[in-house]
Amino acid sequence: ETREQYEKLQKDGRLIFEQVPLVEIDGMSLTQSRAILSYLAAKYNLYGKDLKEKLRIDMYTDGTLDLMLMIIQAVFKSPKEKEESYALAVKRAKTRYFPAFEKILKGHGEDFLV
Repeated sequence: ETREQYEKLQKDGRLIFEQVPLVEIDGMSLTQSRAILSYLAAKYNLYGKDLKEKLRIDMYTDGTLDLMLMIIQAVFKSPKEKEESYALAVKRAKTRYFPAFEKILKGHGEDFLV
């Protein structure tokens, strides 16, 4: 929650790549969003029933992370560039990512992506 807590986590070596997120579960300190998501999905049997479903989950997750990365990178830009980056992220969400998920849902006629 604070800069001091973050610096302590870094100093203690709990952040492998010196960045968050950090999830503590099952006696482990997990870092890296994708690894955390994969672990939780596998642990709670939410990672697909077969290899094809797992592939679809990975594709959707990676696409979503690409969009999130655009948003996260904006934080480090100047105010003008930040505004432009957020506008681009919203545009891409509306024109690329959301339509892709809608097409997938319509394509297989289910209520969920997987």
